[in-house]
Amino acid sequence: MKSFLNVQDLGDLKQALAEAQEIKADRYKYDTLGKNKTLLMVFFNNSLRTRLSTQKAAMNLGMNVIVLDVNAGAWKLETERGVIMDGDKSEHLLEAIPVMGSYCDVIGIRSFAGLTDRDYDYAETVYNQFVQYSGKPVFAMETATVHPLQAFADLITIEENSPLPTSPKGEGTRLGTPSLGGDRGGLPKVVLTWAPHPKSLPQAVPNSFAQWMLAADVDFVITHPEGYELDPRFVAGAHVEYDQRKAFEGADFIYAKNWSCPGVTRPEDYGKILHDYHQMMHWTVDAEHMSWTNNAKFMHCLPVRRGMIVTDDVIEAPTSLVIPEAANREISATVVLKRILQG
Repeated sequence: MKSFLNVQDLGDLKQALAEAQEIKADRYKYDTLGKNKTLLMVFFNNSLRTRLSTQKAAMNLGMNVIVLDVNAGAWKLETERGVIMDGDKSEHLLEAIPVMGSYCDVIGIRSFAGLTDRDYDYAETVYNQFVQYSGKPVFAMETATVHPLQAFADLITIEENSPLPTSPKGEGTRLGTPSLGGDRGGLPKVVLTWAPHPKSLPQAVPNSFAQWMLAADVDFVITHPEGYELDPRFVAGAHVEYDQRKAFEGADFIYAKNWSCPGVTRPEDYGKILHDYHQMMHWTVDAEHMSWTNNAKFMHCLPVRRGMIVTDDVIEAPTSLVIPEAANREISATVVLKRILQG
């Protein structure tokens, strides 16, 4: 595996889930696989879970780790071609990337969307420059459009907490098994719900979550106000329900996340908040919302704004999975790095 950006890059999803459980049972089983190999983690944006979990995963595999925070102690990097560099950026990414590649064996990239130029963001300009010019395998630690390490951890968490397995579509059968919260052929119902937020946020987490849920064997529903439709390249085939209560009915897992306008139908609205968040607080996941479900588990990628995305009583309830979900980030990163090293 030379690049990890989308669910398809991981290959056999059923096998990947099995590897995740194998690694969780013995995190150091492959502790010599990365001997004398170096992981370079490049952060253009802040991180807590991604930084810690990915570094721990590399250590599990015996790798050396270099962390570069581009905004603290490094030259400011220009990322666009054809510019006259007469501002505060001293080095171009096109020179920096091959230099970085010469010091390591694998590169992880974290670079958020700018939310001003949709074409630039959705072309994954920064990530693809690393793929093209580093000469090394590259994986996403959240990019402009996706966060696959998070989505993989989410799927592992759902698999562990579902009464039924969530094997990839076509990989298993639930015929004759009792359904969860409705007549869905025994599939666990997973709902991705938009929630209010005071700042404009990227679509990377919901994009990846949708992509991975559509690849797994679940009954997947997305609910959000009109105007927040996600890009079809990530959500094609998903059921979109604009009535949040209808979407929640019979759900087994509720995944709450805010995202700004993806600009699918109106590119000029890309990255905007379409409504005053004070007027959208009825989308906040509270106890009443959870009462509409099939005693659903609550999920969120963290960090989360309490009282906006979710209320205290929901995130602190026994049905909240936010901490196990975060812990599984170590497992998803270990599987991905293991496959890159083996490849």
